[in-house]
Amino acid sequence: MMKNSFLIALLIAIPLSNFFAQELNFQITVNTPKLQTADPRVFQSFQTAVQEFMNNTKWTQDVYEPQERIKGNMIITINKEESATRFTAEVAIQAVRPIYGTMNETPLITIQDKNVWFDYEQFQPLIFTQNAFNDNLTSLLAYYAYIVIGMDNDSFSPFGGESQFLKAQEIVNNVPPGAAAIDPKGWRSLDGQRNRYWLIENLLSPRVRPLRQAFYDYHRQGLDIMYSDPKAATAIIITAIEDIGEVARSYPNAMILQTFSDTKSTEITEIFGAATPSEKNRVVQVMTRVDGARSARYRSM
Repeated sequence: MMKNSFLIALLIAIPLSNFFAQELNFQITVNTPKLQTADPRVFQSFQTAVQEFMNNTKWTQDVYEPQERIKGNMIITINKEESATRFTAEVAIQAVRPIYGTMNETPLITIQDKNVWFDYEQFQPLIFTQNAFNDNLTSLLAYYAYIVIGMDNDSFSPFGGESQFLKAQEIVNNVPPGAAAIDPKGWRSLDGQRNRYWLIENLLSPRVRPLRQAFYDYHRQGLDIMYSDPKAATAIIITAIEDIGEVARSYPNAMILQTFSDTKSTEITEIFGAATPSEKNRVVQVMTRVDGARSARYRSM
């Protein structure tokens, strides 16, 4: 009885957040270079609201230790004041994960969304419902929360982010046509292949499954053993990059290929800067085809 009473008292004394820590640890920055009429205090409130929404929402049923929370940055740049409460903006997101056995971090995703609009009033609570559309702002934030968590999970286990990607897809499907019409390049498939619709379509497409497997191999089987076995790690990363090259053949111009390149181009050139000529050649052959805009960077290795 005394043991049970002590255990109950101990559980009560420990905050529930220690058992159910949220997944994200994001720093939010709001820039207003073209601010004209809105009260700056509105954007101070907005920045706080977004940071609390991203970091205090429990997005999954998984248990995260505080040190396991996914670190990231979100920069929201207000481009235009459509009205006192409606704004258009660009959102830049980067998330990272630690590399096992080191103090270093590796980027998981780097993405810029240039077609964002939202309504916001000072001190407005941000409320999200998974199976319904409440507003464009919370749908967008939740969408990217699931994308980031899914990418992190994919990097630790093969296709580990599937459930998060399905939730992101559900958000896209729940956006009503009237809301999407205001932001056509955000939620719909009709306007190019570089938007939220196509990102999640790519991530769930059977044609992209080899890239997701390669994403796991690159991180868990490659970077995470680089410290202990650099030769094996390098070989695995090269094979992963070549597998991504095969996805580029079967699904050319897929948004996820550009997203991968935007995220990893600098890291890849750093990894293979000291590699053997044959290793460099294999990587250059693939990356100049996958990421032609940066071909000069890869050849400079």
